Amino acid sequence: MSFDPDSTAVVVVDMQNGFCHPDGSLHAPASEDAIADVTDVVSAARDAGASVVYTRDVHPPEQFEGNHYYDEFERWGEHVLEDSWDAELVADLDVRDEDHVVTKHTYDAFYRTDLEGHLDAHGIDDLLLCGTLANVCVLHTAGSAGLRDYRPVVVEDALGYIEEDHKEYAVEHSDFLFGELTTKDEIEFE
Repeated sequence: MSFDPDSTAVVVVDMQNGFCHPDGSLHAPASEDAIADVTDVVSAARDAGASVVYTRDVHPPEQFEGNHYYDEFERWGEHVLEDSWDAELVADLDVRDEDHVVTKHTYDAFYRTDLEGHLDAHGIDDLLLCGTLANVCVLHTAGSAGLRDYRPVVVEDALGYIEEDHKEYAVEHSDFLFGELTTKDEIEFE
């Protein structure tokens, strides 16, 4: 699968201590295991001159107080609280000054963030999505990208998840509904 580095960004979703480190509040071993694969995708993109975007899921402690329906703390417990170690990107990632880091407060990295403006300002049309969790933030971000007329391509062997069938669902759903799939070895830059 071929990509133009001038119009492609790798979007690394939520590779944070809270999800990827054994001491994290919502640690999933497969998310920790995905660090090396995500790093491979980022390295290939950097070598080709493509853009790199990292997302961080961050929650102010009072974010869901008084909400009518949406409450991630009720579903998952408190996690990746604002200004916590839990919310930091894992140290093993090679985050550079030229990379764009998006702070988000929901599953969807486009919802009330600067992600769309950043991509448009840099002429980005194609997104290679990797990170965690496959069936939550990666899936919702990929779907939102497709609805905004970006080409979302999920890198299926660079995903974290809680259960294997969660990953399988996300990959199948992405392929069926709004995006494309690739593996890290199939990515080529023109």
